[in-house]
Amino acid sequence: MISLLTAVRAASSSVAVSLVAASLVGLSLVAASPAASQPAASQTAPAGWPSQPVKIIVPFPAGGTTDILARVLADQLAAKWSQSVVVDNRPGASGTIGSEQLAKSAADGYTLMVTATHHVINPSLFKQLRYDTRTDFTPVALVASVPNVLVVHPSVPAKTVRELIELAKREPGKLNFGSAGTGGANHLSGELFAYQTGIKITHVPYKGAAPALNDLLGGHIPMMFDSLPGVVGHIQSGSLRALGVTSPKRAAAAPDIPTLDEAGVPGFDATAWFGLYAPARMPAGVLAKIAADVREALRAPAAEAKLKELGAEPGTLSQPDFAAFVLAEMEKWNGVVTRADIRVSQ
Repeated sequence: MISLLTAVRAASSSVAVSLVAASLVGLSLVAASPAASQPAASQTAPAGWPSQPVKIIVPFPAGGTTDILARVLADQLAAKWSQSVVVDNRPGASGTIGSEQLAKSAADGYTLMVTATHHVINPSLFKQLRYDTRTDFTPVALVASVPNVLVVHPSVPAKTVRELIELAKREPGKLNFGSAGTGGANHLSGELFAYQTGIKITHVPYKGAAPALNDLLGGHIPMMFDSLPGVVGHIQSGSLRALGVTSPKRAAAAPDIPTLDEAGVPGFDATAWFGLYAPARMPAGVLAKIAADVREALRAPAAEAKLKELGAEPGTLSQPDFAAFVLAEMEKWNGVVTRADIRVSQ
């Protein structure tokens, strides 16, 4: 059984609703991640690093938001490093297959990973992971934060959020919504939407955002909460109808789409975030170089323009602050998952 009702009743709205802001408030209260603690020596990367191609694992299929953001970052880093930066999609098991590969990789900076909020939620969902999320990774940088958007297939008669709510109330449980997998940001957005509006909708998990989106485009499922970068092109082409964004403010990339708050769900706020990770025990100098180069890459005009086009906000946290942010998110989602009794088969 998967339900957020208990969690939302038990948790304050700032914990159950916001995926980013609540954790930022708590940064000063959280100690740095053990994996982020680096030796004092070797604060400078070896001369000539990187001297070979760098791989960025994406633990989801190609075409989803995580993949899009990873490729934007890879292009910028490749130009900066004068080395190939290859995106390697390793989907499956809510991102845990790719994460396990990173955890077992050499801590030399040549294998990295861009992943989504799933990474900090999975320790609460899966009790037998083949890695320790707290100690087997080094959080490197917050890549971007992105609003989700509620989209429906054009065949759905509802033209507004209120009409969708009315439709769902007439046929409880008959409306399905897809997601990239159980426990992810778009899944929790759908469960939260159902609770706050008093409707019953059925969750259909997929192995990534791309296959869920394909089924939505094909009319096999009627609705989905997805990150704006992954669907903005389909919205603009008319292949999907957007009913509302999940952020407190309208997205710059789609200013005509109302927020869910404006559309009749007061206080709704659910924002996804995406981060860059390395294996544990990274050499301090290499870690510092990657973190600094990523922050510079995200400020490059081409990257800023692309992220703005996609509706994503580039990350600005320092590496230590991002490590603390990751720990805070893990603690928050452990509380939500526990109270909601969200379970997955493993």
